Amino acid sequence: MWARRDKGGRLLVLLAAAGGARAVYTALNRFPPGEPALWERRVGRARVVTLYQGPAVAAAVATAVGAAPQLPPPVRAATALAAVAAAAGGGYDDLAGGGERTLRARLGALRRGRVTPGAVTAAGLGAVALAAGCLVRRRPLDRLLAATVIAGTAGAVDLLDVRPGRAAKAVLAAGVPTVLRGGPGAAVAAAPVGAAAALLPDDLGERTTLGRCGAQALGAALGTAWATGSGRTGLALRAAALVAFHAAAERGVYREQWWSWPPLRRLDQAGRPRPAED
Repeated sequence: MWARRDKGGRLLVLLAAAGGARAVYTALNRFPPGEPALWERRVGRARVVTLYQGPAVAAAVATAVGAAPQLPPPVRAATALAAVAAAAGGGYDDLAGGGERTLRARLGALRRGRVTPGAVTAAGLGAVALAAGCLVRRRPLDRLLAATVIAGTAGAVDLLDVRPGRAAKAVLAAGVPTVLRGGPGAAVAAAPVGAAAALLPDDLGERTTLGRCGAQALGAALGTAWATGSGRTGLALRAAALVAFHAAAERGVYREQWWSWPPLRRLDQAGRPRPAED
């Protein structure tokens, strides 16, 4: 009986997040806040995409999880806090025009006396991840590991958001097994999975992009799901993998050439009308 309720709860969260993302995205296209040009970005030589996908997925994730009665209040609060705050920081970075993605670039700007939007976003994300980790875990070490997983996942999804659909596909690839496995964290993971899937066709069609707002929101929510549903060993392994990924990015080891490996290239290009231009 519990298993059926758990499965039904996951499905409801997934559908609520998917429907919410579509609804908010449609509303933003019809009634953009401020000047439409503020929400547009040029990609390649002639294509223009909007940033509406970011606020849409963030609002959908927070609402779907916040309204899920089967989730404990601390988990609901942690996920909503992580998603909304990560989205707010990423949105500030998007609209302010920050260009630094790695910590090394942001620290380099600080050494030159320039406080960049990316540095503000990174500091805020770390603080929010720690607060969310404290909500879902009790022991100090577990809280630190949870914060590393939440912030690290948000940053990793952000780093992947450089080609149409890539970040959303990564969220689906990482989140679907968590949803199907069930147990603690599965209903939380259903929210970013549902929101990412709902707007993936528009992302692949190069009509919109997650931006840092949406990428960090999806990553923070998925990280909170893992922080909620993993034991200490699982948390430690996820944290170590994320630290290694970010270290590779900082050292320039993570490069676009990774995606030339045939299996990754096929996955990356799947669903796109044509190869993305730089």
